[in-house]
Amino acid sequence: MKISDVTVYTMGSAWRNFVFARLRTDDGLEGVGEARPVNREEAVAAYLEAIAHRYVVGSDPFDIEDLVLRIVRDDYEVPGATEMTALAIVEIACWDIVGKALGQPVYRLLGGACRERIKAYANGWYTGERTPEAFAASARRVVARGYRALKLDPFGAGAGELEREEHRRSLSLVEAVRDAVGPDVEIFVEMHGRFTAAQAAALARELERYAPGWIEEPVPPDQPAALAQVAARTAVPIATGERLHTRAAFRDLFALGGVDIVQPDITHCGGLLETKKIAAMAEAHGLLVAPHNVGASVSTAAALHLAACTPNLKIQEYFNDFAEAHVRECASGLPDVVDGYFPLPPGPGLGVTLREEVVREHPARRQHFNLFTEDWHRRQARAVP
Repeated sequence: MKISDVTVYTMGSAWRNFVFARLRTDDGLEGVGEARPVNREEAVAAYLEAIAHRYVVGSDPFDIEDLVLRIVRDDYEVPGATEMTALAIVEIACWDIVGKALGQPVYRLLGGACRERIKAYANGWYTGERTPEAFAASARRVVARGYRALKLDPFGAGAGELEREEHRRSLSLVEAVRDAVGPDVEIFVEMHGRFTAAQAAALARELERYAPGWIEEPVPPDQPAALAQVAARTAVPIATGERLHTRAAFRDLFALGGVDIVQPDITHCGGLLETKKIAAMAEAHGLLVAPHNVGASVSTAAALHLAACTPNLKIQEYFNDFAEAHVRECASGLPDVVDGYFPLPPGPGLGVTLREEVVREHPARRQHFNLFTEDWHRRQARAVP
């Protein structure tokens, strides 16, 4: 079996663009992969086209390790976000083909299920006014949909340090959400790499009263020593990893001991198998894994297959119950969150089918999503010429 064709698609939404690839084999099987690049969709699509002709067409989709090796090694430069995202799209599509060829869901090919269902937490739900009342009302709606865990970034456009007024306002949003959902719902506090170690630690100490399950990316991702400083000054668990792209980067993170929950993004780490290896490294360090996921239905399906077979999984992120309908409807077959949990994903392969007509109806937008501008939480990107 050989891959005979690669077709690249893009799709837009209010604040995210998505890149898809459909791989076809010479005996008629198809596989699909997808990612949401972070403000790099044009570059990812272009690199995806390049590696499709350079490496992918003519390869056996079963030879995933060899394909990944050749793309990473033979292109010579150390891969970053753009390259590892394009690689992940191809890699995920190969697993989809392999599962279909064998008549099995992907998680069974990666070691089999460790659990009967997958706990999910909601993100992207706090798009109203940045007030305690609005955040509380939105949080209650999340719980009413059955979620038992949710995440928020209450810090506005904060960067480096917060003015005292903003400091108090941000904490008031977390307090309102905790009061709204009660003591038994998990709250995770996102920081998006905004702060110095001193500011992050000060916020973490004040957040302890609200019992967050973690604070996420309190300092920029290229400052693991600063992350360790924050971890030493708070009892709140530290989560990070969505902006790391290789096993080597996670190795260096683990060596400094500043993380409790590891958050690799399958679609930015080269795909399912590479992320499985990162999760195994985390397990060897006694750490839990909560994969980052801000993609549409295909990449969410891939995330669920990894979650199903990862022994040290904590929880799975999910946005799309609080997004435009087409972000979910671009592929059929993804299971729903029921009472806060996904069921095991179906098969064979990823268990989802790309709906090309939906993708074409929502072309990618020339836009920029900036987490450091006022009202970014409304999830509306700025159009660019």
